[in-house]
Amino acid sequence: MPSKLLFQRTLMVLSLLLIPLVAMQFTDQVDWSFGDFLVMAGLLFSLTMAVAVVRQKVREKTQRIGLIALLLLIFLLIWAELAVGIFGTFLAGS
Repeated sequence: MPSKLLFQRTLMVLSLLLIPLVAMQFTDQVDWSFGDFLVMAGLLFSLTMAVAVVRQKVREKTQRIGLIALLLLIFLLIWAELAVGIFGTFLAGS
């Protein structure tokens, strides 16, 4: 993958992480630790890279849409589990 695309994806992930960082300045409802930011950065970066691979390797449009939708669903389920523990695993958040 060209370094320009990698740089763009990294900037995209960092810009998304600015949302909770800014929210923490205005409310006590958002309380992320440094570890939370690292985990979310890893999740977002993994998602963007996986979507890039699917877009590059899968040629059929319906399969591409289905795989990207599956990746998004997996991302959202992991995020929800880490945030509030909807499944009650050892990874469950508060």
